[in-house]
Amino acid sequence: MKAFTYERARTPAEAAAAVARTPGAKFIAGGTNLLDLMKLQIETPRHLIDVNGLNLDEIEKTSDGGLRIGALVRNTDLAADARVRKDYAVLSRALLAGASGQLRNKATTAGNLLQRTRCPYFYDTAQPCNKRQPGSGCSAIGGVSRQLAVIGSSDACIATHPSDMAVAMRVLDATVETVRADGQARRIPIADFHRLPGTTPHIETVLLPGELITAVTLPKPVGGFHTYRKVRDRASYAFALVSVAAIVQKDGRGRAAFGGVAHRPWRVEAAEAAMPSGAKAVADQVFTGAKPTHENAFKLTLAARTLAGALAEARA
Repeated sequence: MKAFTYERARTPAEAAAAVARTPGAKFIAGGTNLLDLMKLQIETPRHLIDVNGLNLDEIEKTSDGGLRIGALVRNTDLAADARVRKDYAVLSRALLAGASGQLRNKATTAGNLLQRTRCPYFYDTAQPCNKRQPGSGCSAIGGVSRQLAVIGSSDACIATHPSDMAVAMRVLDATVETVRADGQARRIPIADFHRLPGTTPHIETVLLPGELITAVTLPKPVGGFHTYRKVRDRASYAFALVSVAAIVQKDGRGRAAFGGVAHRPWRVEAAEAAMPSGAKAVADQVFTGAKPTHENAFKLTLAARTLAGALAEARA
């Protein structure tokens, strides 16, 4: 790990300004992803801004009947909150499907959204990776790609986004609240928050330099059956091959977002009109234009079957 300097921020605006004015600075909260990357010298921040003291760890009801989740709310606390379990059960289930109990005790809401990919070539500093070193190439293309993207990828990157929580946030139409380095607040729909790789896979979100996430807001509850299904190589502490966050109404209508298949949580709202017709009808539209490799083409069938399982669970 390379040497770095450290400070504690007193306000969100102060934290954002400190990162913006200090080249190579990063925010740190739980550190469950950043510290691992620092040890491998994938991330080499020169300065860390500790945001744990910013009082952003509350879950509050909003005026329109939704919830405002502070950026520093730990995954364990969010999953266990009675309001989340009752009205946003898909979010609670997604959180509990991720990582381990120890990591969930430290990981934060904002940090979960900002997780970096677990593509093996991103973690192998001996291999070219456009996400790690822009312009160096993508070793995953033509390499081992079983766990990687089948849609939304590019000639520069076929990595996937690893978060379970983000998939549930996408199906719930969450909004990300931020403060910029100039002190101005911003609200970003979760659908617009994560970027596709294009030619710049190292730019993963629409956040500006120094912009700090302060909260995530959920709209008023959506009724129906909430479920999160995650298919992985082992029963715990593994990232999704395919996951589905689904909300299904009694008449069969609903919403569905997919994880493990793209550079961001993948949802095609127009396809959801086909949910009463079954999972295959939805999946055929969701994955229009998919470009799987010979190693991960199975994900297309697996995604449809995982959604079918969620719909069957809802009907039962």
